[in-house]
Parts: sequence; structure tokens; C-alpha cells
Amino acid sequence: MSTWSEPQPDSRFVVVDGLPIHYKRAGHGPALVLLHGSASSLQHYDRAADLLSESFDVIRPDLPGFGLTGPREDRDYRVPTYAATMAGLLDALGVPRCAVAGNSLGGNIAWNLALDDPERLNGLILVNATGYPEKEMPTGMRLTRNPLLRPVLRRVMPRGGIERSLRSTVGPRSTIVDETMVDRAHQLMSRPGNRSAFVDFCNTDQPDRSTEIPRISVPTLVLRSASIDGQHFARDIPGAEELVHPDAGHLLPEEDPQWVADAIATFLGSAADTATH
Repeated sequence: MSTWSEPQPDSRFVVVDGLPIHYKRAGHGPALVLLHGSASSLQHYDRAADLLSESFDVIRPDLPGFGLTGPREDRDYRVPTYAATMAGLLDALGVPRCAVAGNSLGGNIAWNLALDDPERLNGLILVNATGYPEKEMPTGMRLTRNPLLRPVLRRVMPRGGIERSLRSTVGPRSTIVDETMVDRAHQLMSRPGNRSAFVDFCNTDQPDRSTEIPRISVPTLVLRSASIDGQHFARDIPGAEELVHPDAGHLLPEEDPQWVADAIATFLGSAADTATH
């Protein structure tokens, strides 16, 4: 059985703002950063990263509070803070420019980075991204806001509850939620500090920057599952392209990694050609 809660042979760490960030890096070509969502980890992109590393220098961090990176001492899980940490990661790795793709929370962080540091990005890919106030909070996250459940969930998050949460986020025909996926999510959530970090994240009042989204000037691709609604990036970001997957749920990069990898590679190739000419 895999021990997901320990570093793997290809694990790397770099200290950013006093926090050892766990990441993996593979491939050659233009830099591409892949950001996972909440209650997830860099393994969310395992299969997509394998495909993309044929053409890109693929960098995948575990976001603070999740995976092997673990909790922030200051418990600051605001999205703009995440974006600043990712900028610090790129500085630490010596990456002056890159494309950034993010799923869910990772997409929220990515577009915040595009607002705060647009010169750093040559492409933005938003995969079922969040950031508009009307986006409904999933049931598992809402439970952490219950004052009676909150201290309990800091101590234990049952494996069965994690499995139910995963199954609720994929498309109706998806078969990706298996024992390995549930074991991975449960082991990583059970690492010291990660449960409390997730509770802190879910109870963080996030600033609403949605009115700033039309200011994004980075070339943008929006990848959305047809079942996901309540977000308007393709409408609000000037010149944004959108592709809609007919069947997948929220975990699109795991449900159809080939579709996601092909879309990203085609988009970034087109963006590079446009910049060249």
C-alpha cells in the first residue's frame, strides 16, 4: 500500500516565507504551474502532468494547508495570501515567467496571481475555478462551519465522509473514486495539522475580488464541466476562450486528464504563436 503521507522519490521541498513547500517538477520546455483545489494535493494532476511534461516544465506544489506542505503557522488561508506564496515559490525556483493552471481553489489562486502580478504570467487556465460569491459551498466544507462539529473535525475526519465527499464531486459516470484515491485523501488529511488547516481554510472569510476579474489581461482559457455553474470567467475576462466538458464533475483534471492536457497544450501553443507573430 502506498504511504501518501510521506515524501516520494521525486518529492522536492523549498522554503517560502518560512514554510517548506512540497512540490514535484518534471519535463522540459516553457514553465507550467499546476495548482490543485481545496482538500486535495499535487497528485490531483498526476496523469495530466505526465502528458504535459512531454512539452512543458511542469511544476506542481502542494498548497499550504494541504498535502505534504502542511499548515501555515499564521493560519492565513486567504486567497491573495496563497497567490503571494505562489509568487514566492516561483522566485525561489528561479522561474521568471510561466503559465498557471488551477482547478477550483487553485484556479482562484491563479486568477488572483494574474491580477496581482500579470507580468509573471504568459497564460492562465481556469479549470472549474472559483471566485464568484454565488458559488455554493460543498456540504463537507459547510460542516466545518458548524460550531459544534468544528472541534470534532479538527481531531478526526472519517474515511467514509471523505469518500462520500469525493463521490459527490465527480460526474455521474466517473469511476475514478477508488480505494487508492480515498486512501490518499484520507492519509493526507490525517497528517499532523492538516485537518485543522482545512477547518481554518473553510472558516476564512475570503475577500470578494470578483468585480476586478474584467481587469485580467493575461491570455485565458476557461475549462468547465457542463454540470458546474455559478462562475462567469469566460464572460468577464476580455478575450477568454472557453471549452466545456459534457460529462465530468468538479475534479476534471482527474476525470479526463487527456482532455485537460490536450486543451492546455493547444491553448499555450496558440498563445506562444500569437506572441511570436
